[in-house]
Amino acid sequence: MLLQIILFIAGLAGLYFGAEWLVKGASRFASSFNIKPVVIGLTIVAFGTSTPELVTSVIASIKHSSDIAMGNVIGSNIANIGLILGLSAVVRPLKIDMKLIYREMPIVVGISMLLYFMGWNGALSRLEGSILLIGILAYTCYVYRIALRESRTIEQEYEEFEEFIAARDKNIFKDIVFIVIGLGALVGGAHLLVHSAIYFARVMGISELVIGLTVIAVGTSIPELATSMVAAIRKESDISVGNVLGSNIFNILAVLGIAAIIQPLRVNSASLRVDMPVMLFF
Repeated sequence: MLLQIILFIAGLAGLYFGAEWLVKGASRFASSFNIKPVVIGLTIVAFGTSTPELVTSVIASIKHSSDIAMGNVIGSNIANIGLILGLSAVVRPLKIDMKLIYREMPIVVGISMLLYFMGWNGALSRLEGSILLIGILAYTCYVYRIALRESRTIEQEYEEFEEFIAARDKNIFKDIVFIVIGLGALVGGAHLLVHSAIYFARVMGISELVIGLTVIAVGTSIPELATSMVAAIRKESDISVGNVLGSNIFNILAVLGIAAIIQPLRVNSASLRVDMPVMLFF
């Protein structure tokens, strides 16, 4: 049991530091080719905080642990709103830009409802996963078009990531090393996390869904928590809220989309009765 606890903690550490290294390496690598900081910020940095959820759910899908893959995403989305935004608001009251309410909130609610209806038959097929993946591509294009109109504002908001997107390191080899090590840490951490989670579920007699909804979900949300807390302290409310909404969109469309394409996911009836409605109306 002690060994599994150590492996679980090591898995969480691998996910956290792997995401950090991957974002740092990819951002500097992209900036070396004069890619606009706003594009880096809205893609690599924004989606980079969700790589733990992505890799964990993909590994769970490969291991035929659908409950962990689904529970991780649903639990992470609930934790993003309840835990992360809640703590950020405790640190400093959040002033929410109405543009986020009008633009992102309908998307979050809409895709949550779409996921609910897709899973109504008890499964998420490869076709449905493909539809979700097309959705994240469309959303990325949508965000990019907005960025072109509001590039100066968005670049100012992403100054928090200046060490990533402004440091134009000419040593491309070093950036590639960061990317490779980051990916390795992510995959290795996810393997350890999923393996130990399955072990705990069997030993403690609880479902993999519960493990995914709780411990794994909160653990994979650590990057979002760190980003939103720092943004709240720096009075960047839009970053805190935007980070959470963007992460929730990415989790449903990209994470579940890719996981379902790799291996069709079984949707637990408990998720349909309780977990998804909570995620939708939280």
